[in-house]
Amino acid sequence: MQIIILSFLGIFALILLAISVGWTLVEAQRKKKVMGMLETVSGEKAAVETVVLKDPGAEGIGLINRLMHSLDLADKLRSLIQQAGLDWTVDKLVLMSFIMGAVGAVVGLKVKILILAWLSSVVMALIFAAFPFLYVLRKRSSRLAEFEKQFPEALDFLARAMRAGHAFSMSLEMLADESPEPLSKEFRQVFNEQNLGAPIETALQNLAKRVPLLDVSFFVSAVVLQKETGGNLSEILNKLSYVIRERFKLKGQVKAASAHGRITGLILTIMPIVLAFALMAVAPGYLQSMAQDKDGKWIIVGAIVGQFLGYFFIRRIVNIKV
Repeated sequence: MQIIILSFLGIFALILLAISVGWTLVEAQRKKKVMGMLETVSGEKAAVETVVLKDPGAEGIGLINRLMHSLDLADKLRSLIQQAGLDWTVDKLVLMSFIMGAVGAVVGLKVKILILAWLSSVVMALIFAAFPFLYVLRKRSSRLAEFEKQFPEALDFLARAMRAGHAFSMSLEMLADESPEPLSKEFRQVFNEQNLGAPIETALQNLAKRVPLLDVSFFVSAVVLQKETGGNLSEILNKLSYVIRERFKLKGQVKAASAHGRITGLILTIMPIVLAFALMAVAPGYLQSMAQDKDGKWIIVGAIVGQFLGYFFIRRIVNIKV
């Protein structure tokens, strides 16, 4: 039992470390691109953000929070939760993951889906522990997709409001009042920040951080550039809205063209799993001999790892960025 617990903790720690390193590299690259674009437009470095609202991460500095801060994960997880639109804390997310992992370990010991009890326990613990993070990622993805759909109409709304004689800040408030979620919440925060004294450039840069979409970065760059050089902002926003809509059309065409690859990847991923469960139900001894063999155990582990790697590689191939 001690070996099982140590194996579970070791693998879980390695996964946390891998997630931390990977997320740090991806976020650093994204922020570098966005901030480089904004600095090029404004000609100066981004202003230091002034905190005037309550920081949800400052609540309840407990053991989990200290551990997350030591691993440089707290800010990344908090940003992920915020982008998903969930009213959670980092402590709650990590605690849910640990609880689900413990449940998965018990389920693995009882069910023994991989013949070997300890291997089943570790695999099920990792799968269950990932559920809260997968839920947050799914909510984040759907929320950003919804924001992206609403964004062209929001740009047209701002352009019409400014052509009617309203100031840009007043147009932001009108947009927040008239728009559905999640767009209304984000632009309400932009209006509140600049209304409390933050420069509009800073409020918009914060929007680009909260909503990591290329279209939002273009919007922020256009507004900052117009503030520096002048010009007809309503016309700029109309053209930007047109470009975004055309990109949506191209994205739909690419999605239709890659549908065959996505279905193929899904079938190739599910088929071995279904076949393994069918063999366990029809002829349990067929896999039992492999699980009892010294080399066969590692073949099973390699097959599982290869299955996951194949799924992610196929997803990477068919997920074409537009």
